Amino acid sequence: MKKQEKKKGKLKQKLTDKYRLVVLNEDTFEERFSLKLSLLNVFVLGGVLSFLLILVTTFIITFTPVKEYIPGYSSTDLKIKATKLAFQTDSLKRKLDLLHDYTIALRPILTGEIKPSILDSVEIEAEKIVIKDSLLNASREDSIFREKIESQDRFPIQNNAKNNVKIVFFAPLNGTISQDYDSKTKHLAVDIVAKKNSPVKATADGSVIFSGWTTETGYVIILKHPYNYISVYKHNGNLLKQQGDFVKSGEVIASVGSTGELSTGPHLHFELWSDGYAVNPTNLIDFK
Repeated sequence: MKKQEKKKGKLKQKLTDKYRLVVLNEDTFEERFSLKLSLLNVFVLGGVLSFLLILVTTFIITFTPVKEYIPGYSSTDLKIKATKLAFQTDSLKRKLDLLHDYTIALRPILTGEIKPSILDSVEIEAEKIVIKDSLLNASREDSIFREKIESQDRFPIQNNAKNNVKIVFFAPLNGTISQDYDSKTKHLAVDIVAKKNSPVKATADGSVIFSGWTTETGYVIILKHPYNYISVYKHNGNLLKQQGDFVKSGEVIASVGSTGELSTGPHLHFELWSDGYAVNPTNLIDFK
């Protein structure tokens, strides 16, 4: 025990013994600077300086761009660019999927699986007709007659809210009507049976107010037309237009399919609404 106490006493004495650090002029031996130190003071001062050095180094690495030069740390600009590229990649993927669906819908037409309608054939033949310039010089009587015909309503549709509303609807699909409009059974539409992937066309000029998926009716697209008319197309195979798009009359907007829980086969469920009321499409459209 005495030996241990002696050792502790010697250690304490070594730590507390005072030493003088003197700086002298080599030529004149003049004392310029002196400092009293002990081993304990040296250890304490060294620990404080080490702590401050570590603290300053951590601050510089954390809050300054210096950390970008340290292996293992990623650049802030690199993270921002990677995030932007991720969003752009997702946007390109969606556009690619839309283009893929559009290509699938057009493939039967391009490969000749779908035969052109009689109207299309007439239009093609009409384009081949060459009109002579001499036939374009109409007489005065012909001009007056033409103005009289053009001033009349070719396809007038009476509306309770507005009189003589000028709007023409065309059949969205060439096919057989399997189920007619029946307000008693709440079937406020006509079902048109056609070959799968047949083109579904806009019944009139309008804008797309909905284009998406529902569980019961599958792929659905809804168009809003002038004079508060709305046309609805359900059970489509693919949708070729998005919400907000403007479509022309006869433009392909979807393809025939059999999507949704209520579908029993490839067909188009077509509805027509006016001012919030269902309209029998066969009263305004010739589906033959």
